[in-house]
Amino acid sequence: MNTIAYPKPPATLSERLLDAVGHAVKAPSGHNTQPWLFRLKSGQVELLADPRRACPVVDPDNRELTISCGAALFHLRLALNCDGLATMIRVLPIGREENLIARVMVAGPHVPSDDEQMLFEAIPKRRTNRFPFSKQTVDPELQTEWINDAKSEGVWIHLIHAEREKHAVADLISEGDRQQAGDKHFRRELAKWIHSNTSSRRDGIPGYSQGVSDFASHFGWLAVRTFDWGDGQAAKDRQLAEGSPLLAVIGTDGDTPRDWIACGQALSKISLRAASWSVDASYLNQPIEVPQLRTKLAELIGRKTYPQILLRLGHGNEVKPTPRRSVEDVIL
Repeated sequence: MNTIAYPKPPATLSERLLDAVGHAVKAPSGHNTQPWLFRLKSGQVELLADPRRACPVVDPDNRELTISCGAALFHLRLALNCDGLATMIRVLPIGREENLIARVMVAGPHVPSDDEQMLFEAIPKRRTNRFPFSKQTVDPELQTEWINDAKSEGVWIHLIHAEREKHAVADLISEGDRQQAGDKHFRRELAKWIHSNTSSRRDGIPGYSQGVSDFASHFGWLAVRTFDWGDGQAAKDRQLAEGSPLLAVIGTDGDTPRDWIACGQALSKISLRAASWSVDASYLNQPIEVPQLRTKLAELIGRKTYPQILLRLGHGNEVKPTPRRSVEDVIL
């Protein structure tokens, strides 16, 4: 007897909102902490910071946590737009709820642009690539688009090509490595996010993302916690910085939570555009995480405002994605 295949009913608005959250959780975050939560209400999604995932030693003001939430916000709004839903977004402060970052409201139909569709299709392609890049240069057209992406989100980006300037930035990165690794509190905090290749955890930094074997990855957290590895990391990061065809500083004119959210949205847009061009990115934020070095970095690039993120960009080999929490884990 033949069965009749009935057409699938159209998704409800709640289902479409949940689907968008599924794309939002793929956003980048420091140490892959994924410090976000979502709450669905009638025709809207609220994005909240998850303070349980804060890193108070390296990020005492929750600056990087808020930037990460901003990146998730861009993924969320992009996913909704590419599902044909226009959005209205209100960012903090919103009422008296301390951890509420943004409220995204559906505001009618939307026809996504080709550019939005291209960025959306890059979400599953985007990776943080911690391995060396090739010497292949980054297309000047893409660099121009990054500058426009930053402006569109109300932030700035400074691109570093010259070897002399890259060397000077690498000096700051190396100094940041030594200062951070010399702090036992920093090491203990970082070690909490390091785990083995076979771990069932859906967050943090698995050993394979750093080229660590399955066996050695079981002891990585202990080595990070116990030893001062600053000199070795400084040498490694210097090679990564100086060997990359391009470094980029994303910054803001202010240094408030609203600025950090804007930076996160720009970071997401820039990273997705990079992925759509098969360009990889990874973070070398040490000079921004150490206050004295942040000032020196701003002076080095000729800015009187606030560096927020330091990226290296280039063409690398394909890498595995880091784990992600499920939608069920992040819905309140």
